[in-house]
Amino acid sequence: MHYPWWYVPFITSPMLIAAVATIHIFVAMYAVGGGMFLAVEAHFAHRTQNRPYLAYLKDHAWFFILLTVVFGAITGVGIWWTIGLASPLATEALIHIFVFGWAMEYVFFVIEIASAFLFYYFWDRLPPKTHTAFGYIYAVSAWISLVLITSITAFMLNSGNWSANPTFWVAFFNPEFLPQTIARTGGSLLLASLYVYLHAALRTQDAPELRALIARRSTRPGLLGAALVTVGGGWWLLALPESARAALAAASALNILMLLIFAVTIIVFAMLYLGPYRNPGWITPGFAILLFAFGLAAIGTGEFLREAVRKPYIIYGVVLSNQIFADEVPSLRQTGYLEGGTWTRRYLAERFPQVLDDQGHVEESALLALDEAGRVEVGE
Repeated sequence: MHYPWWYVPFITSPMLIAAVATIHIFVAMYAVGGGMFLAVEAHFAHRTQNRPYLAYLKDHAWFFILLTVVFGAITGVGIWWTIGLASPLATEALIHIFVFGWAMEYVFFVIEIASAFLFYYFWDRLPPKTHTAFGYIYAVSAWISLVLITSITAFMLNSGNWSANPTFWVAFFNPEFLPQTIARTGGSLLLASLYVYLHAALRTQDAPELRALIARRSTRPGLLGAALVTVGGGWWLLALPESARAALAAASALNILMLLIFAVTIIVFAMLYLGPYRNPGWITPGFAILLFAFGLAAIGTGEFLREAVRKPYIIYGVVLSNQIFADEVPSLRQTGYLEGGTWTRRYLAERFPQVLDDQGHVEESALLALDEAGRVEVGE
């Protein structure tokens, strides 16, 4: 009750967060995995002096910048707006707990943007070693950003021993940090391969040899990514706190989603191995679109499941879904939520001053004496 509720008709504010966050994660993971792909492949193409491959990589880099830097920035700002309105208390708590982490993330984000533009716009102007160096600078910076953000989202699911020892590094290295970092790194590699397949299938239809080279070069990271998603996902399951385990046990739909994630990941792995890895000629627009859709389904379902099992917490053991701190529950049960809320007392003082005594405390008898319209307004 520290902040007013943000009411969103029909879809509700939590679902709006989920929608914006899922769209952003599709782009954000590609920003990491795609950066690794471009850095490694530009290095390979420069070393082998493969001019057609370099030309394709430059074309892909333009697509990469439009999707990750431009659209990704828009969805990133959208997440801040939606979480700030839908979960202001949790947002405030995460800013305070991870202020050093946010500062580091912003530094690496600036490095990402600068190196990405230098990598693309100076493509033919820099010596190969310098050009490749900018690609690797971007890839490393993007992965460090992933690590920093993952520590925060992992903390929301399992805060570990932070309540007993509330320091930044205890929060950072929470029980879910390593499992989620492995899974998201794998997801980034997997999605990057799928984006490359989709782009190459549409842009290299008249160059079968080049398309086969792209398929061979990008399949192994995708296979590694699928394996990391499986390993990280299994470890994530083992590191769940008691409340999340209870949510999984009580909701059969969540168990179905969990099985769906592993099943789709296995399907994607099989399609990668039997398709691009063994038969590069299979990279057609139809096959690439189908593979891309399966990949999005696996990643999107995983993100939805991660959000769902946090209930009744927004931040495990710290902030509850009804926008109060978990350690406030005992006192609020004694004084009442209207009395304990910051904005609720001010609202009552302005709209219904007759329900407050001389010390500004809520009188239950006066509250019950309100007419029906007043009681409805207070209840809303």
